[in-house]
Amino acid sequence: MCRIAGIVSKKSDKDQIANKVGVMCDALKHGGPDDAGMFIAEDTNLVFGHRRLSIIDLSSNGHQPMADVNKRVWITFNGEIYNYLVLKQELTKAGATFCSTTDTEVILQAYLHWGTAAFNKLRGMFAFALYDIAKGITYLVRDTTGIKPLYYHVENGQLSFASEIRAIKVAAIATQENQNWRINFLAYGHVPEPDTTLKDVYSLPKGHMLCWDNQQGTYTITKYTQTINVAGINTVSAAENAISEMLSMAVSRQLISDAPIGVFLSGGVDSSLLALLANNEKQQQLKTVSIFFDEKEYDESAYQQQVFEKIRGEKFTHLVKQKDFETFLPNVLNAMDMPTTDGINTWFISKYASEDGLKAVLSGLGGDEFFGGYPSFNRIKYIKYLRSLPTPFLKAIKYFTADKYRKLSFLTNPNLLADYLFLRGLFVPGDIAELLDCDEKQVYETLFSSHQILNPGLTDQEKAAWFEINIYMQNQLLRDTDVMSMSHGLEVRVPLLDEDFQQVVNSTAPGIRFDKQQPKKLLIDPFKHLLPRSVWDRPKMGFSFPLQKWMGQHPEIANEDLYKSKKAKQIVKNFKAGKLHWSKAFAVYQIQKHV
Repeated sequence: MCRIAGIVSKKSDKDQIANKVGVMCDALKHGGPDDAGMFIAEDTNLVFGHRRLSIIDLSSNGHQPMADVNKRVWITFNGEIYNYLVLKQELTKAGATFCSTTDTEVILQAYLHWGTAAFNKLRGMFAFALYDIAKGITYLVRDTTGIKPLYYHVENGQLSFASEIRAIKVAAIATQENQNWRINFLAYGHVPEPDTTLKDVYSLPKGHMLCWDNQQGTYTITKYTQTINVAGINTVSAAENAISEMLSMAVSRQLISDAPIGVFLSGGVDSSLLALLANNEKQQQLKTVSIFFDEKEYDESAYQQQVFEKIRGEKFTHLVKQKDFETFLPNVLNAMDMPTTDGINTWFISKYASEDGLKAVLSGLGGDEFFGGYPSFNRIKYIKYLRSLPTPFLKAIKYFTADKYRKLSFLTNPNLLADYLFLRGLFVPGDIAELLDCDEKQVYETLFSSHQILNPGLTDQEKAAWFEINIYMQNQLLRDTDVMSMSHGLEVRVPLLDEDFQQVVNSTAPGIRFDKQQPKKLLIDPFKHLLPRSVWDRPKMGFSFPLQKWMGQHPEIANEDLYKSKKAKQIVKNFKAGKLHWSKAFAVYQIQKHV
């Protein structure tokens, strides 16, 4: 797990390029504190940079950028390939030669033997740049779920890329703001892909590769994944057996590490399940990291204790208080890279995991999205009825004072994204226009300029899952988890997003996969022999901090006199009066900081 950066240019000379790549790598040091490297091509104006967080093969053999033994291909790689040992065995039989025990070298040999078809064989989380010397081609490649970030910028025959936006900006490669990021941020609570806060800097889509012709300075972006036809699972027993087998396998292979590894344990179903499965694999070596609060309505330590009693190894617990939030908020904001209304919890638990001596942890992210754990899975069924209301009525709703009703105004737009914003949106277009002092028409045009098309045969639950996986999880949870953990030099692995496990889940009939009475029933039932009843048979809490209280008492966030616009002042005032969720005040606060 690392941070990467690089430039391929037709015009700039190698010294200029190397200088900029060096600046980018310096800006990414927090994500790769163990080593640094740079490759400068002799035959073209290409420079790869790398910051290393050593997880597999801790020796100097893991130094990057790395080439194959014959130096035909170079790579700078961020991520982990969990099936690399299986691929290595297959490649060795095919005649490949290795000089390290890294997963990085397996990618190189896989490409040399199978070409770009190799990318679809990789199981893991990854973002890498690969330079094929003979072909004069550079590939940027991102994993199928988009767990690892990869941003790129193209201008005047030059391709620049990095793991974080800050690197591209600090190297003065692209500094002009994307004029629409504030609109999207206030609507979604994050900046949705492929856009970023910088103009003409984009996120490479998950499961895609960018193919750059080094001589021509042109490129294409194509999907490298292949559709795998998996037989449908239509019985509960078959689904439970497959879920049990594939998740156990995912946990087992994601525990591969030459550095200390542990588990984030919140006390909820997902993290508890992973901790118990990991315990079966690691036994005495397993370490868990947990957070608790003085505010009892948010404290899950009692549920954590139920799991502690079932596992061996070290248990690290940390009390987080309001003063900690106030002390470290500037660090949290800096770690964000791009504004977001999430990630504070991940920043803190990553900080403690790093201090506890861990280099990598397992996270339960993905369970709610794939198995119907959010309220949206029940609420989505009402949208078709609400859309049948008279348009004048829906338009008039924006004038209501109650915040929960005003989001109905999104449904005046036929765009599929309006359904998502009704379910999860932050501010309605009218409020965004007031906050940014712009035209409401501009807000609508920005939010609904793109169109998503879904299979018309999807059930409501499948549609909700698509929203949660491809918008909320993709743009907010995964991105925030990456930047917050890597700001502490910590790798976060997500077994519930394992490619083979996802295939099993997606091939399961929706009537079995989603249970209307008990959310995540299909994930829970195969493991009831492991999970304490007190953990799975309780109301969902989520991994939340007491931010409604803490932000309400923060000297800057809760001080309406510090805000410029009348609308912002009113929002903060309503938040302090308990009429608005903390995320709205936090979003307005961040907009204020970025003016």
